[in-house]
Amino acid sequence: MTTGQPWPWPQTMDALLAAPDSHRLVLDNDRVRVLEVVIEPGAREPEHTHQAFSVMIVDEPARIRYYQGDALLFESQSRSSSASGVRVRWMEPEGPHSVENIDQRRYHAIRVELKEHPSHDRPRNRTG
Repeated sequence: MTTGQPWPWPQTMDALLAAPDSHRLVLDNDRVRVLEVVIEPGAREPEHTHQAFSVMIVDEPARIRYYQGDALLFESQSRSSSASGVRVRWMEPEGPHSVENIDQRRYHAIRVELKEHPSHDRPRNRTG
């Protein structure tokens, strides 16, 4: 599902096209697009976008740096090895950004991108 506003970035910036080494298509249908995201230790993805609202499920967290252009916006803190576990969060559409894995272990996540679906936007008629 998009924000209703025109997307200002070209389709070539889509994660699957702009960052194919870290994004792999797992499922694509009329309701969702599911991406597997893998960033190896020491790697930094090319700049890319995510146009849809989504749910990010991180099952192998790692220390990362999050960039918009050359500007570092976020760096995750070190975690003890006992602080593992699945993390789930809601994601808004993201303009151009890249992620760098600064950990010794890989980063792995599943991103479920929601698509617009006409039946979701219409009120349901209920009788009775």
